[in-house]
Amino acid sequence: MQDLSYTLESKKSFDEVVANLEKQIPEHQFRVLAVHNVQETLAEKGLERAPLKIIELCNAKFAHTALQASPDVALFMPCRYAVYGEKDRTVVKLNRPSMIAQMMPGAGLDDLANGVEDTLKKIMEASV
Repeated sequence: MQDLSYTLESKKSFDEVVANLEKQIPEHQFRVLAVHNVQETLAEKGLERAPLKIIELCNAKFAHTALQASPDVALFMPCRYAVYGEKDRTVVKLNRPSMIAQMMPGAGLDDLANGVEDTLKKIMEASV
């Protein structure tokens, strides 16, 4: 089994990487659904942590196709990036759509999941 996530690191600042992702996502026919500022949410409860944002994104056509194959795909939606600062670098992780296909071998999602994953990796690569 492959890794659950795809990871890239950058010397760019946390804010720059997040801004780049938010710019690249719609350029690849995806839409940002939500950005969760985990650092801010935890701070509201008096808890401290380094910057961390979760960016949820979706492409309606791909989502529709996957859900037609199996409504259980909804358990893994939407796609997401986790971006966090670590020492002198920014880390971006992608929950890999190809792993959904592996976990649901009878749904026939391999080609779709691999194509989506390739696009999401390109977005990451252009952002870091």
